Amino acid sequence: MTVYPFTIRLGSFQITGFGIMMMVAFLTAGWLMDQDLRRRGLNPEYAADITVAAVIGGILGAKLWFVALTGDAGALFSRGGLVWYGGFVGGAIAVLFNGWRRRIPLRLTLQVAAPALAAGHALGRVGCFMVGDDYGRPTTLPWGVRFPEGLPATTAGSMQANFGTVVPDGVDPSTILAVHPTQLYEVIALTLIFAVLWRLRLSKVGMGWVFGMYLVLAGTERFLVEIVRAKDDRFFGAFTLAQLTSVVLVFIGVALLAKWKRLGDPAIPNTLKV
Repeated sequence: MTVYPFTIRLGSFQITGFGIMMMVAFLTAGWLMDQDLRRRGLNPEYAADITVAAVIGGILGAKLWFVALTGDAGALFSRGGLVWYGGFVGGAIAVLFNGWRRRIPLRLTLQVAAPALAAGHALGRVGCFMVGDDYGRPTTLPWGVRFPEGLPATTAGSMQANFGTVVPDGVDPSTILAVHPTQLYEVIALTLIFAVLWRLRLSKVGMGWVFGMYLVLAGTERFLVEIVRAKDDRFFGAFTLAQLTSVVLVFIGVALLAKWKRLGDPAIPNTLKV
C-alpha cells in the first residue's frame, strides 16, 4: 500500500492530517476527563484546565526534546519536530503545576488523566500515519506501507542516510521501500490500553493506581514498537533513547502500583465539588 500525506490547502494556508488529529486527540481526551469528573460528582471544568495545560506544556516539551536530540533550534518554529516523550514530560509538568496551583490532589489528577492519555496518544498516532511520520524499518510483510512523500520519504537512499538502514547492493536509491506501519501498531495497542484503563478506573483500588498501570502498559508498548521503528538514536547498544525512557517509566509505574493500590483516597477540595 502507498500512502501520501493528507493535506487541506486553503489558499496559502495548509492544514495537515497530523494537525487535525492532534486537535481531535486533545478534544477527545478533554471529553473523557469531563465524563469521569462528572461521574465522580466533581466540577467538569477541571478537565478543560488539564487540557489547556497539556496542550501548552506538551507542544513546548515535544519541541524542546526534539531540539535537544538534534541540535536544530529552528525546529522550535517549524510544523514538525515533535517527540512524544518530550510532549509527555512537558505536558505532565504543566498539568501537575496547574493542579498544585489549584490545590487539587496529585493522585486525582493522575487518575482522571490516565485513560485520556492513552486515547489521545492513539489518535495522535493516526495523525503520524496520515503524514508519513514515525514509521518502521523496511519489511516484506503484506501490510507494509510506502510513504513516497513521508517525513522523510521511504526511499532506499533516504532510509540509508537518515536511519542507517542497510540497503542491498544494486538497489536504486530512489526505490520506494515498504516499511512497518508502526503508527498503526501503536494505534491498535494504545486503543486496547485505553479500553483496559477505562474499565479499571471503576475498580476499587487506591486513587492514582490506574495511572501507574498506564505507565506500565504504555511503556511496555513503546519499548516493543521501537524494535521495528526506523530510528537513528540507538545510544545504548541496540536500545533507543525511547526504549530507555520506557524502562524508566515502567519501573515508576510498578512502584506506583505497589504504593497506591490500598491507599485511601485524598481529601477533595470544596472548589472542585459541584
